[in-house]
Amino acid sequence: MKKSNWVLRMVTLSMFVALGVVISPILRIEGMCPMAHLINITCAVFMGPAYAFLCAVLIGVIRMMVMGIPPLALTGAVFGAALSGIFYKLSGKKIIMAVLGEIIGTGIIGAIVSYPVMTYLWGKEGITLFFYVPSFIMGTLIGGSIAFLLLKKLESAGVLVKIQDSLKIQNEKNKNSEGKSVA
Repeated sequence: MKKSNWVLRMVTLSMFVALGVVISPILRIEGMCPMAHLINITCAVFMGPAYAFLCAVLIGVIRMMVMGIPPLALTGAVFGAALSGIFYKLSGKKIIMAVLGEIIGTGIIGAIVSYPVMTYLWGKEGITLFFYVPSFIMGTLIGGSIAFLLLKKLESAGVLVKIQDSLKIQNEKNKNSEGKSVA
């Protein structure tokens, strides 16, 4: 891996984390953070599932430490971020599939995982297994719609593929500088 490419990836990841922390309070109510989903999907499309997962973890931890946000900052982000990148990659780079991955990962899986975390670890009473599903799905639909429009605009302008190429993540370890596979 070229050192300059690694630095570009780390700077890009850092910018996503910083932006996610700064814009997350916009439209935020407990159980619904649409701007986090915008960041998750955009990072997943730009950098892939592993970086999107890492970005969501870092944003969640910072928000919990600095802003006093409950563990929903993690449970409501990491599954969607990872699935967004996985669905995008498996679908042959269809942006709508990245959004769908976020909706399923956060809106359903993250919402259900939030129940035991908030009940048993955080001590919140009076909630049910599906308590967070409606608000998480609503948040992912809002943030996902914004991400979809942004990414489609970047795609139609030819910018998205340039960004992805400059951040080239996959198969880099298996290729030498001439682009041929190395055994």
